[in-house]
Amino acid sequence: MTAIALLSIDGYQLEQAHCGQSALTRVSQDPPDLILLDVMMPGLDGYEVCRQLKANDDTRLIPIVFVTALGDRDAKLRGIEAGADDFLTKPFDQLALSARVRSLVHQKRLNEDLDHAEKVLFSIARTIESRDPNTGDHCDRLVSLGRSFGRYLGLSATHIRDLTWAGYLHDIGKVGIPDAVLLKTGPLTATERSIMEQHVAIGENICRPLRTMQGVIPIIRHHHERWNGSGYPDGLAGPAIPRLAQIFQLIDIFDALTHHRPYKPAFSSEESLRIMAQEVERGWRDPALMKQFTAFINQH
Repeated sequence: MTAIALLSIDGYQLEQAHCGQSALTRVSQDPPDLILLDVMMPGLDGYEVCRQLKANDDTRLIPIVFVTALGDRDAKLRGIEAGADDFLTKPFDQLALSARVRSLVHQKRLNEDLDHAEKVLFSIARTIESRDPNTGDHCDRLVSLGRSFGRYLGLSATHIRDLTWAGYLHDIGKVGIPDAVLLKTGPLTATERSIMEQHVAIGENICRPLRTMQGVIPIIRHHHERWNGSGYPDGLAGPAIPRLAQIFQLIDIFDALTHHRPYKPAFSSEESLRIMAQEVERGWRDPALMKQFTAFINQH
């Protein structure tokens, strides 16, 4: 029996497309829960269809299963490169087909829930930024700078992603800080400063339930630590401070220095690096990392 016949027995609603372009059109008009894709189709082949669907934010979470002949190793390798989620070999076993399709559809729904939760977090972060008219496009600049500096340091794609997400989420905990403290233009009292410092723990607690945020959480919690242990919230010192938090801290400080705030003018890159070098002398930053950051800024 064909896969279509077997899945019909299980009660799935099925749609067919007879060429690659038709498949893309149908998916865009009415996204399915799962796609069974043949390699050989008129026009666009299955690999190209898969690549385009996985590159599209609206369809990237749809599981794509390539239908291959038994032992077709090259087809599987090309499918993996295109972004396929699974493979089915002919002839089909009804129980195996049913189990794999059911599992992939379930996983898709979990991924959609996770994707929605991530979007909610980023939306909250944007809302926080809009509460403070003085920060402007601070988060967007941190994302760009974090990505560039991460590549300069040769970080992995996962670590660069964590830095990028931290650009938006590092201050998400400020959602729990009263406006009277968050937006105060004058110096904070000791009590107000203690309240403000709580934003890192609040941000950690907001993001902790999401497994995809585990690499971002150390940045959120520790981007106000200092190399000599005088920072907050945990007074970590030296290499005990997570490396990505140290990296993020430098780009956060540099962006704040080079842009106007109510309490300071916008400094030039040269002056900002000089101020940051003074902080190294005070023992606040890792001298070796600051040297790398200075070289990075001077090259860009």
